[in-house]
Amino acid sequence: MESETETAIAEFVERMGLITQADGKPRIAGRILGLMIVHGGPFGFNELAERLSVSRASISTNTRLLEDLGVIERTATPGDRQDYFKLSGQPYARMLRGFVERMHRARAVVGGAQQALPQDMAGAQERLAELDAFYEALIDSFGNVIEAWDAKWNIPAAQKRAPAKQ
Repeated sequence: MESETETAIAEFVERMGLITQADGKPRIAGRILGLMIVHGGPFGFNELAERLSVSRASISTNTRLLEDLGVIERTATPGDRQDYFKLSGQPYARMLRGFVERMHRARAVVGGAQQALPQDMAGAQERLAELDAFYEALIDSFGNVIEAWDAKWNIPAAQKRAPAKQ
């Protein structure tokens, strides 16, 4: 039974890596996330590197990425100088909030281009207007998803913030 469980966990971790890679992020980030979803953490660099059979440098790079996305957080143990990582509270809502923040920034870039380009560039202005509408629709749609998610999981206001860095 234990072997079947270990196999199921290993398969889940690997598939999370593939999903994350298909989304344009490093496979190892998805594998770290998969491990954290199953076990929660906290894990130190060495343990993550050992469990996932990757270098500490790769763990360092990818834990920073996941921290920036708000999915995991760094913790410490008194008397231990090593950093540890665990799954953040409400990591999935944090990912969505981060996505919405990035869409707002993208929309601002589009708005700046619309203002900077002359109105007689009608084709460019039309394409920019369409892109702006696309970002607006994404923001509205994900806003609705976030509201529904927050209501379903009773997410407290303190956890309703985007990740610190994007």
